[in-house]
Amino acid sequence: MKVAAMFGGGKAGLVEKPDPVAKEDFVLVKVRAVPMCTEYKLFKEGKQGDLFGHEAAGEVAAIAQPGKVKVGDRVVVMPQYPCGKCPLCLAGDYIYCEHGVDVHRVTGFPTGSATYSQYVLKQDWLLVPVPDGVSIEHASMACCGLGPTFGAMERMAVDSFDTVLVTGMGPVGLGGVINGTHRGARVIAVEGQPWRAALARKLGAAEVVDPADAGALKRIRDLTGGRGVDAAVDCSGAPQAQRLMIDAVRRRGRAAFVGESWDPLPVRVSDDMIRKGLVLHGSWHYNLALTPKLMEVIRGERARLDLLITHRFPMSRVQEAWELQATGNCGKVILDPWT
Repeated sequence: MKVAAMFGGGKAGLVEKPDPVAKEDFVLVKVRAVPMCTEYKLFKEGKQGDLFGHEAAGEVAAIAQPGKVKVGDRVVVMPQYPCGKCPLCLAGDYIYCEHGVDVHRVTGFPTGSATYSQYVLKQDWLLVPVPDGVSIEHASMACCGLGPTFGAMERMAVDSFDTVLVTGMGPVGLGGVINGTHRGARVIAVEGQPWRAALARKLGAAEVVDPADAGALKRIRDLTGGRGVDAAVDCSGAPQAQRLMIDAVRRRGRAAFVGESWDPLPVRVSDDMIRKGLVLHGSWHYNLALTPKLMEVIRGERARLDLLITHRFPMSRVQEAWELQATGNCGKVILDPWT
């Protein structure tokens, strides 16, 4: 099978690898759509390798035993390789599993864990059925396109009475605009990159604030009658935006951290949390039991998902796709592994 690879020095392309084989509850999925995520950052850094990607959608190609899917089923591939047995997995919060399974050891194959490929292996219980009438591309947004902010807004119980701040208009944050407005909330987006700020408006953001503006916090407060937003989701992973989010949330408000970050964030326990009464969430993904609800969002937001998915490339042009992502002038980008 063909697999996307980084060769270093700004070069990328395809390499040939052995086809993986289904074993036990690991199902072989023929990948039809690869939503691209943060792998482009590794490309920019000059990394090398061929095990990239954590999002995919396609169809079941082979099974080793009777289980939860059958050959020909259209499915979305959920991320990670959790154990499926611990309390977190059994409760649907598999994303937080601390006992991940080594797919290569279990199956005996060195391939099958990368989604930037023509085939991927995944436990059958982590394959979400694609409803009739929903395209594979749209369904693939059930991973990072819509998933992280959907999970965050579920935990914060965002509804039509809320004004929601979403910081960082990369593909995840743009998905947050869709999730927030789908719930009837008024969404204020935070983004300084002009291309993505414009796309946020097209997707339904009522206002877009530039975080580099010295008056950004005042503007957000002015837009909320001096009160602050009811809820907020940081999708940037940038301490400056995270700090703005905390300051912009009203007293007794809710905030969720979605954007990955390993940088220190100055937080004042008394002023920011105790005396302000904030509820803070760390939200990586969403509970598996909520998947049908998310699929209904996808079914109802097909027109806006066509705006969110801004570019499509054959996987043979993966270098060009990564170069585009590095400019920021795109929303969600999808690869076709078979062209």
